[in-house]
Amino acid sequence: MNQRIAYVLVLAVAGSAAHAQGASLDTAKIEEVTGLKGTWFADEGVFKVASPRTDVDISVDDWHMPPFMGLTSWAAFKEGRKEAAMVMGDLVLFQDEVNLVMSELFDAGLDVTALHNHFFFDEPKVYFMHIGGEGRVEDLARGVRRALDKAREIRHGTPRPARSFGGAISSPSHLDEGPINTILGVKAQAKDGMLKAAFGRTVQAACGCEVGKEMGVNTWAAFAGTNDNAVVDGDFVVFEEELQPVLRSLRKSGIHIVAIHHHMTGEQPRTIFLHYWGRGRAEELARAVKAALDATKR
Repeated sequence: MNQRIAYVLVLAVAGSAAHAQGASLDTAKIEEVTGLKGTWFADEGVFKVASPRTDVDISVDDWHMPPFMGLTSWAAFKEGRKEAAMVMGDLVLFQDEVNLVMSELFDAGLDVTALHNHFFFDEPKVYFMHIGGEGRVEDLARGVRRALDKAREIRHGTPRPARSFGGAISSPSHLDEGPINTILGVKAQAKDGMLKAAFGRTVQAACGCEVGKEMGVNTWAAFAGTNDNAVVDGDFVVFEEELQPVLRSLRKSGIHIVAIHHHMTGEQPRTIFLHYWGRGRAEELARAVKAALDATKR
């Protein structure tokens, strides 16, 4: 009997502690601000809210996929160490939502840590954006709410996801090399009226070998079109502490981020690659790339 009483007391204390921790997170405030009902996971001290994508029918491999199968945006909150709380999450987004939602997150003080796909043959194409942040619970919840509201706003205006950023790219290409070379500070490679510039970095691969520009550790930018109607696409290689400044710089310049991921494992320092796409006047695009380059430790 005494053992049973002791066991009940332990459970009661554990339950009180869980409720206390949940209360310190102000889970009611998280639900109020995000507009979502959440679940408390006492074993990890985590409060999690979720929002299934039910506004657009999504098929994968010619099969109508229910949100339960991995089409649900979520954000998980727990007590922080340096700050009052932290949040991590994953947002389910369409191509025309990704960058506007990313800008909302940055404006709210949250970070974007990865951007990728989960499926092949998905219609419309779905992207998954991983987010994180530390700070006051209410501020973190407000950032999540802003991101979800932006996606809803876009879908309210255009129920079906867009299939392009709009406007035709001039062809054949004919770009003036001088201004772009001057802005970027390098001699770009030229081919058929197009230009491509590359900037190498050096890291140590998992094998201990030093690898650099020609082994794929490089930032590059390729330009096509004409001086007044151009496109730029490319890849930035950044160290972890550079990722957020570079992303923010590119978005501030109106450049679209299309992927954030790694190309290697076990390298030192750790590197992250982000792919991008931009439309506009060639010189403005070159300045956007240069501004982001300036946010790295080249």
